[in-house]
Amino acid sequence: MVNKELAIEATDLRVIRGGKVVLHDLTVGIPTASVVGLLGPSGGGKSTFIRSVVGVQRIAGGQVTVFGEPAGSPALRHRVGYVTQTPSVYADLTVRENVAYFGAVCGAPEHATAEAIASVDLTPQTDQRVGTLSGGQLSRVSLAAALVASPDLLVLDEPTVGLDPVLRRDLWDLFHRLAAGGTSLLVSSHVMDEATRCTRLLLIREGRIIADTTPADLLTTTGAPDAEAAFLSLIDSQEGRA
Repeated sequence: MVNKELAIEATDLRVIRGGKVVLHDLTVGIPTASVVGLLGPSGGGKSTFIRSVVGVQRIAGGQVTVFGEPAGSPALRHRVGYVTQTPSVYADLTVRENVAYFGAVCGAPEHATAEAIASVDLTPQTDQRVGTLSGGQLSRVSLAAALVASPDLLVLDEPTVGLDPVLRRDLWDLFHRLAAGGTSLLVSSHVMDEATRCTRLLLIREGRIIADTTPADLLTTTGAPDAEAAFLSLIDSQEGRA
């Protein structure tokens, strides 16, 4: 039976790469219309989990469904927006041309191009060639390209890396506005202070989910003053039990 309250549902998800288990039989559900943070250190399995969600990762066991459909299904192509760590736009095109191209591929209306560009605060750079933009601006073009089709699920792999604090704050504000409008978001990060900006948290380490909770419950349960200290407390507790 499909759980309509879940945007993403993973059951016993196992991924093996190079003979090594990268994800260890993960079972987790990600609610709709929320900002869910996937947090943990680099190399912990965040990108592999995200690739499994968007259907571009070969899995060794278990399953992942998105809105009740197998991850990567043709039915999901216009419902899922995916922003990789590396910008996936064309350097020789302008901001407008890039976003309009992706909008045309997805069948988005023409006015959606300007709206997506404005949502990431790039209107002044609309006619600027992408190859001349800064790293932070380049990341925002990729985000605009994902937003132009108004996806039901937006999957973002470390979207705030390298951005200044003001821009990071503005992007998180945008994420919450999107969630308030019904969009489901899965956002990965290795910056633990971003945990407090999420509706729900998945803390991952060495391919295992060590906590599925809310920011408030995480601090209450561990008694830690901040998310980083809470994460370390969970690791210490886990190693102590081992």
